[in-house]
Amino acid sequence: MNTNPKTIKIYRAENGKEPFVEWINSLPVKDRARIFARLDRVETGNTGDHKSLGDGVWELRFYFGPGYRIYYGEIGAAIVLLLSGGDKSSQKRDVKRAKILWENRLKRREP
Repeated sequence: MNTNPKTIKIYRAENGKEPFVEWINSLPVKDRARIFARLDRVETGNTGDHKSLGDGVWELRFYFGPGYRIYYGEIGAAIVLLLSGGDKSSQKRDVKRAKILWENRLKRREP
């Protein structure tokens, strides 16, 4: 288990939109609370159930509700950049979108 502290940041598109924020705000309050509790653990370095999806994109998996997913990239060893979220039913589309967001971030050469 990785226990190096992480800083969580949120991806912002060139148009100012934040796909992760839009997604999380659409969820029921109780589900948001559980997801934020997990993100608190990620900040301590405990990512829990996660996996690489390739192309620099990772997935945090949740086993409640419809099978929530958070898609993120890592900047160095200390920063987790939240790209977007979704659930098991839209996973293929969500992964594609997350990879596009990550690629756009790389093209803009943001730190």
